[in-house]
Amino acid sequence: MELSDNALLRYSRHILLPEVGVTGQTRIAEASVLVVGAGGLGCPVALYLGASGVGQLWLADGDTVDLTNLQRQIGHATAAIGRNKADSLADSVRAINPGIDVVPLREVLTGSRLHDAVAAADLVVDASDNFATRHAVNRACVLHGKPLVSGAAIGFSGQLAAFDSRRADSPCYHCLFPETADEPEMRCADAGVFSPLVGVIGAMQAMEALKCLTQVGQPLVGRLLLWDGLQAEARTMRVPRDPSCPVCSPSARQTG
Repeated sequence: MELSDNALLRYSRHILLPEVGVTGQTRIAEASVLVVGAGGLGCPVALYLGASGVGQLWLADGDTVDLTNLQRQIGHATAAIGRNKADSLADSVRAINPGIDVVPLREVLTGSRLHDAVAAADLVVDASDNFATRHAVNRACVLHGKPLVSGAAIGFSGQLAAFDSRRADSPCYHCLFPETADEPEMRCADAGVFSPLVGVIGAMQAMEALKCLTQVGQPLVGRLLLWDGLQAEARTMRVPRDPSCPVCSPSARQTG
């Protein structure tokens, strides 16, 4: 596709970057991204991807906006209380950039609906808040060969990773957090979350997604970034692929 004069002006600060240029911005404009979750992480993800000109955004969330969300979920206004989050966030993205296609999916994606949405997207961003959804999204991404950017935030701590099953060296989410592990699940409603933390992690998820779409830089594939907001410290650790992973190993794919 050819960028219009208006698009060349709107995205000029991207185009000025030698790593991005017109070619990279065109890739962004031609891309479709599924964002699973329209809450604390999903809001900055969607707003930045929309502002950056991602051609089609699908925003999936079956929840409604609550007063307690407004401390951190910057894609929702006070007037949106009671509205579906996907609808509310879609309106916020359209207000920033009416030139892209934003599709709200007003449901918790499961089963065939999840697989259809993942299969239709070029990239998936997991901005959900529970392990069951993260593992379901991961399985769908591995099955359909779609890159996945996953993030999480609680208290003052956040984490971020990217997975790309098209790469032989890439682990999947299950390699990092086995579904059978007896991992206690903490939620914002119980443990609390520092407001800007979800913005920091969500913005980094958007950055990883755009890097993947434009094919610039070094993605976080095979690495986990850990952010300590209290100490303002970040560290990155290697995440190896599990050769016997029941989701992404060659034997699992053959039987799946």
